[in-house]
Amino acid sequence: QVNLVESGGGLVQAGESLRLSCTASGRTASIAAMAWYRQAPGKQRELVARLTIDRSTDYADAVRGRFTISTNAARNRWYLQMNSLKPEDTAVYYCNAVSSSYNKSGQGTQVTVSS
Repeated sequence: QVNLVESGGGLVQAGESLRLSCTASGRTASIAAMAWYRQAPGKQRELVARLTIDRSTDYADAVRGRFTISTNAARNRWYLQMNSLKPEDTAVYYCNAVSSSYNKSGQGTQVTVSS
């Protein structure tokens, strides 16, 4: 198993940027994919961005071109750079790690974008 802790959330105005970080501990060597999800009030959790160990990426249509997912070489920390934020990006953001034996998310960090 891994433990995941998100950081970097906060309150910003529309058009500004934020960088979220996810710090993983435990069995990080087995991580096959890293991701960020978000859940807005009254909505289902949705995939925001995913990065696999072969460096392929996948983004939600709503964030493509504005958000970038990246990781360090050890794959024990990954990031979500969020630019040109919009009020509709307001949500709790969760980092996620997947291996052959687990699918784990952190506790989440709140991102609020004011208009």
